Amino acid sequence: MSASAPITVYTTNACPYCSRAKSLLQSRGLEYEEINLGRDPETRIELSKRTGMMTFPQILVGETVVGGFDELAAADRSGKLQELVGA
Repeated sequence: MSASAPITVYTTNACPYCSRAKSLLQSRGLEYEEINLGRDPETRIELSKRTGMMTFPQILVGETVVGGFDELAAADRSGKLQELVGA
């Protein structure tokens, strides 16, 4: 994976775990693209097929599915997040 693997955070409206995930990434100085699927049911279905998850946020680093906020926080604590982004 390249040293600048893009981070994508799929969110919905009024999602407290989405806010927590974005705050964690910001606190680590990691840039991300936010894609709000609150009004896009078709893309939500496509994303759930790709990731196997129905909940939000859904976080990807490059093509790697990290998971939701709990998985992101665990990856941050273990150092895996930094490995994935190439930091």
